[in-house]
Amino acid sequence: MRHRRTLSAALATTLAGGALAGALLTAPAANADAWRDKEFWLKDSGVTNAWQVSKGAGVKVAIIDSGIDGNHPDLKGVVVGGTDVSGAGAPNGQKSIGAKTEHGTLVATMLAGRGHTTPTASASPSASAPPPAPPTTPPAGGPDGIVGVAPEAEILAVSTWLGSPNPGGKTDQEQIPDAVRWAVDNGAKVINISLGSTSPDWPQSWDAAFLYAEQKDVVIVAAAGNRVGGNIQVGAPATIPGVLTVAGLDGEGRASVDSSSQGISIGVAAPAEKLVGGIPGGSYAEWAGTSGAAPIVSGVAALIRSKWPEMSANQVINRIVSTAKDAGAPGKDPLYGYGILNAEAALKDDVPAASSNPLGSIADWIRVHRRGDFSEPSQAPVASPTSAAPTLADPTVPAAKTPATMDDALPAAVVLGFGGLFLALVTGAAIQLRRVSKTPGPVVDEAETGVLETVDPPAKT
Repeated sequence: MRHRRTLSAALATTLAGGALAGALLTAPAANADAWRDKEFWLKDSGVTNAWQVSKGAGVKVAIIDSGIDGNHPDLKGVVVGGTDVSGAGAPNGQKSIGAKTEHGTLVATMLAGRGHTTPTASASPSASAPPPAPPTTPPAGGPDGIVGVAPEAEILAVSTWLGSPNPGGKTDQEQIPDAVRWAVDNGAKVINISLGSTSPDWPQSWDAAFLYAEQKDVVIVAAAGNRVGGNIQVGAPATIPGVLTVAGLDGEGRASVDSSSQGISIGVAAPAEKLVGGIPGGSYAEWAGTSGAAPIVSGVAALIRSKWPEMSANQVINRIVSTAKDAGAPGKDPLYGYGILNAEAALKDDVPAASSNPLGSIADWIRVHRRGDFSEPSQAPVASPTSAAPTLADPTVPAAKTPATMDDALPAAVVLGFGGLFLALVTGAAIQLRRVSKTPGPVVDEAETGVLETVDPPAKT
């Protein structure tokens, strides 16, 4: 129970202190066209050229976060379903909850925002002028506001309460696996998790949910975390094998000092500083962190899954990491992973098929570290050994020997002689001790053998 509370606090710390690195600068929707100009990553990461191939149509992306304001001008018609796993949100996942209520809407607009058209002032209405045409449903978007990396994708909003005590009563350990399972069961082909912990470990209760997503061929993208929020190294769930973990870049395209982390599980790096996105109520904000880098990569995964609907999750991840531009130390490294995201190459290059997910498999990890054997429910059970194979030769029965001859009896006589002598000595010592015990000696204090260590009583749960 103490371990569960520690991990819960770690998850909350990351979301509260690290996911939003920097003050939020907001502006009303009337100035939304200026915010579109700040989306430098659309060009720098090759997204605009990738749109020549795909814009994410037909792909559902689940965003496990603080809830999403589906009424934001740039998200009209984007959120097509949702749920709440915290017990404190709205049934459709569109109530902003938790310590950072704006977090989920920022992520959603960066991933699949469609922008909007700002109404312009018109002349005084004329009696003969026809009434304005009703808005289309869903709207076609527009030149203003935030356009996401996958502007034709659809969003499933899964609200969680993190960063402060949950009035709904459900812990982080309960919410995360419930959220993943719901997303898989409701058609998500990509899951974005822009939250994490300061610990690389995760509760065993998460294993089955992430295994379920792996077996159902779902791409999971997670933020690596931010040093400014206490994540010196990558924390769970970004450490789970098979998850595409995203590190952060600064404005110069280098590994960010504050808005990123490091670890061997990092798969790719994307912009994480000077980001912009929508917040509940129709406004916008500047922010920073791998919480914003993750939806950029999730959006690219949606573009790929839209272009090649039959492509496996393993191949989608392989396409993203194998086309990344190498940075830092040659090859895969703990700051950039396989390199810097290149959306155009991920959509246009010829990429050889990989035999497996280059970032590992949760199923394999469970077999080794949990000593479990989780297979597809439809498959027949496979017998597995209950212990490791023997490494020693099979035991043999000793062969019977011929009775000892006279020459062989000499050693036995020697042994018996020494045994008799030893018995005589023991008998004499016993007699002497009995005599001494009749005369009591002085009492001697027993020497101290150690220091008593105070142990705290177990914490009440």
